[in-house]
Amino acid sequence: MFTGIIEEIGNATAVENIAGGFRIKIRAEKNFNELKVGDSVSVNGVCLTVIRNVEKYFWIDAVGETLIKSTLKNIKTNSFVNLERALRLSDRLGGHFVQGHVNGIGIISTINKLGENYKLVIEIPKELSHYMIDEGSVAIDGISLTIAKVENTVLNFSIIPYTWSNTILMFKKLGDEVNIEVDIIAKYLEKYLGQMKKNKITDGWLKNLGY
Repeated sequence: MFTGIIEEIGNATAVENIAGGFRIKIRAEKNFNELKVGDSVSVNGVCLTVIRNVEKYFWIDAVGETLIKSTLKNIKTNSFVNLERALRLSDRLGGHFVQGHVNGIGIISTINKLGENYKLVIEIPKELSHYMIDEGSVAIDGISLTIAKVENTVLNFSIIPYTWSNTILMFKKLGDEVNIEVDIIAKYLEKYLGQMKKNKITDGWLKNLGY
């Protein structure tokens, strides 16, 4: 579990082909020396497992569904990546609950500087649009962001200078792809409401539940 508050921008210093995917060596200048083999780390919003850690470097494998569902399939040597260590129970929750399970890929359609802030517009897959609400939360490349406005399959964001300069958003260009993870609360609500539709509230339904 993560919070969507990026701790550091890392660098993928090596990307090697392995069976079914890639082995990625990431350089992190701070905070990540304490990682241990088996620890979870968010890389561009994807929860991955550390398989090796030496000083300022750690290695992760990206295979199978991870590559199908995320932008990691396009990672290249010297790519910059958003990094966040797994949440500890004693940590402050500055963003929102992020699982590191990418639900789809969006495309950046607008980047405009408006005063000190940046307007960011992202086109998302139609099947994810019903999870989005104005002022709701979403993780974009692992960054916890608040949606300013939803217009069908278009998400509008206002990005503050700190977020822009401390994440890989500052390297993004029009047409770039980003990982999207919808709010876990929205997913649970969808499941619950779906069950409620199937199980209409009747005397028989309540009796089966023990009422």
